[in-house]
Amino acid sequence: MTAAAGARMDVTVSLLGLLARRLPFAVPSPKGFVALKEGGRAAVYAYLVGRPLDFAHLPAGPGIAAELGRALAALHNVDRALFDEAGLPSYDADTYRARRLSDLDRAAATGHVPTALLARWERSLEDVSLWRFAPTPTHGDLSGANVLAVFDDESDAATGRVRGVTGWEDAKVADPADDFAALVTTASPAAFDSVLEAYAHARVDRPDKNLERRARLAGELKLVSELLTAVGFADPGAVEACAAKLRTLDADISDDDRDDVPVVPTAPIPHSIPTVPVAAVDPDQLEVPSELPDATEGSWTAEHSETKEPSGTTENHEPADAGDDEPTAAKGPHEPPSRSAG
Repeated sequence: MTAAAGARMDVTVSLLGLLARRLPFAVPSPKGFVALKEGGRAAVYAYLVGRPLDFAHLPAGPGIAAELGRALAALHNVDRALFDEAGLPSYDADTYRARRLSDLDRAAATGHVPTALLARWERSLEDVSLWRFAPTPTHGDLSGANVLAVFDDESDAATGRVRGVTGWEDAKVADPADDFAALVTTASPAAFDSVLEAYAHARVDRPDKNLERRARLAGELKLVSELLTAVGFADPGAVEACAAKLRTLDADISDDDRDDVPVVPTAPIPHSIPTVPVAAVDPDQLEVPSELPDATEGSWTAEHSETKEPSGTTENHEPADAGDDEPTAAKGPHEPPSRSAG
């Protein structure tokens, strides 16, 4: 573990402690720490009940889609002072837009971003009217893999409830549209509308009119982030994989689409939650903080905070009742995915 990764873990742990009693769903509750042989330490979290959602099969209507909208609203309604207290980054609208432009310029310098995509993204980022939003506490990297749901009726995905949210390493005060990027590019239009409607009703502040458009743009710009990460790790295979995705995106966008709302044409990639056996931990090695949130029910799992690799990583959670049949929107257990670049 690097010093930067350790500092990032400490900030995340601090945030989780502040959020635990302020959200209607569970977040990973740090129970202590254990020293690593290679240096540094790993946080030990309580097991969270629930199954990750597959946004591609999220049903529209008042069930799990509306639950997800209310869960997002609850997060975005949190006092931003909590994120400031935890030491999380905070951006106003103009600074965040400038940051996006800077990332795009760095990606353009690699020579791997098609000219047409660059021009279209630059037009959106230079349109100041599109970037009028109230800075909001955000998850920062929300995907179906990070949303844990339970179901009253195992045969009906619409009966689901959001039980927990994981993966808070990219949390910050920024654009609320970022938390809709995976939804708008993966879920059906009807399901997305259900999420957004419930979200709007539960928000303290009215969502701005360009939230959906910026969410679509954020979904596409994830490829820019992936490219910059791959370049930073000096991984030629990952760089080429990102470049191929960018070429595919460019080829699939018609001439009529280029000046309209950005749309991600690529098929959604299922998110997998690998099951990882937990190594035995000597209780004498645990450094237990003096004050911690109440433990979430279930067994303990150990999670290591690491720097991001080009292929990306997710937190590990074993689905409850892995042998049961799953509802359409929930993912069951999967074999650990291969570590593919990009």
